[in-house]
Amino acid sequence: MDEENNSKYNSFKVVCLGDLFFISIMRTFIAKDFTLDSWEELEKYIQTLLNKELSSKEDFLQWLKDKSELDSVIEEDMAWRYIRMTIDTTNEDFTKRYQFVVSEIQPKLSPLSDLLNRKTIEQFWVTELETDEAYKIYFRGIRAAIELHRDENIPLETEESLLSQEYGAIVGKQTIVYNGEELTMPKAANFLKDPNSTIREEVYRLIIERRSEDSTMLNELFSKLVQLRTQIALNAGCSDFRDYKFKSLGRFDYSVSDCLAFHESIEKHFLPIAKWITQKQCDAMGKIMLKPWDTGVDPEGKPALKPFKNGDELLEKSTLIFDKLDPYFSDCLKQMKEGGFLDLDSKNGKAPGGYNYPLYESGIPFIFMNAAGAQRDVVTMVHEGGHAVHSFLSRDLALTGFKDLPSEVAELASMSMELLTMDYWNEFYSNEDDLKRAKREQLEGIIEVLPWIAIIDAFQHWIYTHPNHTIDERSEEWLAISKRFGTGLVDHTGFEEAKANAWHKQLHIFEVPFYYIEYGIAQIGALGVWKNYRNNSEKALVDYKNALKKGYTRSIPAIYQTAGLEFDFSEKVLKDLGGFVKNELLQFD
Repeated sequence: MDEENNSKYNSFKVVCLGDLFFISIMRTFIAKDFTLDSWEELEKYIQTLLNKELSSKEDFLQWLKDKSELDSVIEEDMAWRYIRMTIDTTNEDFTKRYQFVVSEIQPKLSPLSDLLNRKTIEQFWVTELETDEAYKIYFRGIRAAIELHRDENIPLETEESLLSQEYGAIVGKQTIVYNGEELTMPKAANFLKDPNSTIREEVYRLIIERRSEDSTMLNELFSKLVQLRTQIALNAGCSDFRDYKFKSLGRFDYSVSDCLAFHESIEKHFLPIAKWITQKQCDAMGKIMLKPWDTGVDPEGKPALKPFKNGDELLEKSTLIFDKLDPYFSDCLKQMKEGGFLDLDSKNGKAPGGYNYPLYESGIPFIFMNAAGAQRDVVTMVHEGGHAVHSFLSRDLALTGFKDLPSEVAELASMSMELLTMDYWNEFYSNEDDLKRAKREQLEGIIEVLPWIAIIDAFQHWIYTHPNHTIDERSEEWLAISKRFGTGLVDHTGFEEAKANAWHKQLHIFEVPFYYIEYGIAQIGALGVWKNYRNNSEKALVDYKNALKKGYTRSIPAIYQTAGLEFDFSEKVLKDLGGFVKNELLQFD
């Protein structure tokens, strides 16, 4: 990412690319040369908003637009600092610039943001505007923020942000040396698909040994985070951090009991299919149980799929796939490439994982990932590409708050894109057998990830309703929950410590607590989108795009309804979709 990229967002710009018209936001309230380098300059704009007299509905609407512009400027500045830091966790300047906002700006911003929220809700015209569903959703979120805000939590929230950042720095440094080559963890994971069992075991042991070096540090880091988060929740008048987080995440459309019921439905209707898949793997490999290094290999001993060589090829072929599905989708990726809004290849010092970061002022999102030439990277690319398309489709909404998506909707966009693009994965695979393998792995992955989602979510429910637990008790609970949702067909003898610490690789637990059940909800929704696509592709795509255009101007159930779905995750629905996917898998036998 070049430093000069930031300058283009301070002026008006139009780009025509196919059917895609990009109009960057022209600042009307914030000075074009403003940057978030000092609190004093930012405070002037906030005080202007706080002191502004509003004598009419028109005044209030303009005030909301000015506040929205300020929000977009602040959030995008923060986004670039985070993006640069995660691209190179070894760069001390990037880390300092990010930490400056976390430690110097956000603590001072928090109480004034609360005053802005209160001024918003106090206006006479709020009730009238709430007849519009978009404003009703928007004001609902503001009321929730007011309810949770406590000044005494500001330093705790700062400390939590800084501690959460440590996770990426620790994991980003994890590499192994194999055959004289230093490998990042994503690159090392490719060897776990090698047909040679000896190679797989060697690399697995190296990965586990390297991770074990940081296990004590990560356990202690997480214990600190649990105590901090619990105190934040208690300060806000919540019974525990789970209660606090459900409110702060804006989970207005489902409850804790719904999540627990969802776990049970996954256990009842998807875990048996996962066991069926794993048993087939055992049978094909002639084993009673698999070892940990056997779970990702092709059961017929075929080498790992290698769909591309580098990030450039990944982007090129993904763009072709998007173009076949819908030219608008490919135009989004082309715009991102033109502006340098992607960093795709895995490299030393880069934070783990992948994300799409919406940039509300520029109107173009940023995709970050750790591509290492594997099929899972193809899935990650189209997944994050689905998020990107969502950002493009919703960027013209009037207020920044209208674009601040709930994860259940955001992940519906990305997970649906994984499935919708499958018919065009031949861009990566000229060999028909390889194409079938890729599709089979995708569907098997969906079946297998749902129990994992249940594990991660159930684990967090336990953690934050038992905040005074010890590290040993935490490990015991993790193992118990893992057993509940496990197939029982993987032998971890000799690797008990690695199994007990397997949750360390899930960055959501450290960085974005309770953000994971959304993947399960959205995955069920995505299967529904794909099923609709199979029945009527044209209508399903129109419904999908129309849903994404809503941003967060409708309730989650209403957005799902626009996509042609019911926001229903009952046993009946999960049983039906589980059967649908299993029938699709049977076609590959």
